[in-house]
Amino acid sequence: MTTETVNAPETRAFEADVSKLLHMMVHSVYSYRDVFLRELISNAADACEKLRYEAISRPELLGDDAQPRITVTLDRDAGTLTVTDNGIGMTAADMAETLGTIARSGTKAFMERLSADKNGEGQQLIGQFGVGFYSAFMVAGKVEVVSRRAGEEEAASWASDGSGTYTIAPVDPAAAPLRGTRVTLRLLDEARSYAELHTVERIVKAQSGHVPVPIFLEETGSEEEARQLADGAALWARSKSDISEDEYADFYRSVAGQFDKPAVTLHYRAEGRHEYSVLTFIPESKPFDLFDPDRHGRIKLYVRRVFITDEAEILPRYLRFVRGLVDSADLPLNMSREMIQESPVLSAIQKGVSNRILSELDKLAVSDADRYSAIWDNFGAVLKEGLYEDYERRAQLLGLARFKTTASNGEWRSLKDYVAALKENQTAIFYATGDDLDRIATSPQLEGFKARGIEVLLLPDQVDNFWTTMGVDYEGKPFKSVTQGASDLSLIPLAEGSADASTSAEDVSGFVAFAKEVLADQVSDVRISDRLTTSAVCIVAPDNAMDLQLEKMLAAAGRAPEREKPVLEVNARHALIARLEQSTASEDERRDITFLLLDEARIAEGEAPADPRAFAQRLERLMAKNLG
Repeated sequence: MTTETVNAPETRAFEADVSKLLHMMVHSVYSYRDVFLRELISNAADACEKLRYEAISRPELLGDDAQPRITVTLDRDAGTLTVTDNGIGMTAADMAETLGTIARSGTKAFMERLSADKNGEGQQLIGQFGVGFYSAFMVAGKVEVVSRRAGEEEAASWASDGSGTYTIAPVDPAAAPLRGTRVTLRLLDEARSYAELHTVERIVKAQSGHVPVPIFLEETGSEEEARQLADGAALWARSKSDISEDEYADFYRSVAGQFDKPAVTLHYRAEGRHEYSVLTFIPESKPFDLFDPDRHGRIKLYVRRVFITDEAEILPRYLRFVRGLVDSADLPLNMSREMIQESPVLSAIQKGVSNRILSELDKLAVSDADRYSAIWDNFGAVLKEGLYEDYERRAQLLGLARFKTTASNGEWRSLKDYVAALKENQTAIFYATGDDLDRIATSPQLEGFKARGIEVLLLPDQVDNFWTTMGVDYEGKPFKSVTQGASDLSLIPLAEGSADASTSAEDVSGFVAFAKEVLADQVSDVRISDRLTTSAVCIVAPDNAMDLQLEKMLAAAGRAPEREKPVLEVNARHALIARLEQSTASEDERRDITFLLLDEARIAEGEAPADPRAFAQRLERLMAKNLG
């Protein structure tokens, strides 16, 4: 760790994002200020845990003060609240790095959400985004931090009123903790209730009662001894029968940095070849970093109740929404974080915990479909990443997957439900991808499927464009896009009562041949469609080409090769196509109409005409002729 010596007070400007966040904290968010204390205590507990880890290889860091603790000190007369820990501590350089900048991803998203908050959601947003140290400025006009890193002689202070700058200065070692950090909040007049014993005791017990470090509460000038509010006992080491639902919820909020409730709590001890305890939670609402590009998990790793790291990849990335911890009895304490990640013991833990979580979701899907649907609403798009990444568990994930379909009336359907409703001669599971559920549901390519009562999965998530290309099947039925290749619907009859069942296909071979010639540079083929019933035309991808939506998405990201020419399908039952077959119009007019039909098909796919100016000119010529 870099050590920075501070010889004189130095004032610095906050990083731009910090300044914006502080402004919001000071001026915008007052709906649920209690959260600041949970955040400060959580930071203090982390500091104590980090010291415990470093002391494994350097026991001298503990000195004569081996027992970690957090002390909250109140001074009603001065209007201050102080949180002190005897953890790892900070140097001046640490203060500048951790208190002057925001390294945590997702902060910008938090600020955007907070700026747009028009419905009083600030309470939920604070907890959801876990704004940490900066939440202190909701209740304090000034925050002062004094710290000494374990093993160092020098101490430093950090102070700010949240207005855009902070000051780092040297501190007389005699005025600093022997080790650790002291954070003092000079409370705003309207927040002086946070210097009251009963207020703080209530908040600590409700929000921080299960942090793994003892917490004490004392009052300046009082003759009473410091009162212990939490004993720092490991909740996960206790029997499930001794833990209430509220205790689990409090611990979840502490470990997850959120303010909702857990939708699922999984607490068990694995015994056998490897022994470890697991306490994990599936949140009730989406964490702010759910779609963080780094896709890191948020599971803490302990070894015999000593915190090791929260960066071990214990769960696959598609389970990154799960919060909690694993405490191993087998991993060595003196192994580096890097070596732990490569340990066969950790590999066994990873496999065991991942399988158990998926198994619990499977049980919930059967026992409480409504609760499971709520979880899928929040995290289905993430779980589907596993269909692409985790071949070993793909069958299990397909069983967990839920879909909106053309037959589900907005409800979730399982693949088991889908396969049970297969039509006679139907050999594939059909799907349609896109950006918007409503738009997918009205795609012209779905018309023939609807007319035959064939259910189609509607897939609006980006990941759907990828896992469906992996040769996935369910119970022997492959997945087939409705916008790729031939639809093979001829063996499945139109449903009884279908509006088009009695309409015969016209012989439009002449127009098809003409369109192939005219559009030779634009399309790879023109053919009669059995997937259209009401629209005149649509475009689809050739049999061996990339699906239309995947190709479009990759092209927009600059990652696709040169786009394949699509296939133009025409509806031989459509009156316009039939009239074109019989038309005596000039060849130029028929060419204009043919190009307009192709552009119509492109527009229906959400694309622009290939040549917007030529499209406009053709349209003008036809309108002028029609008007005489």
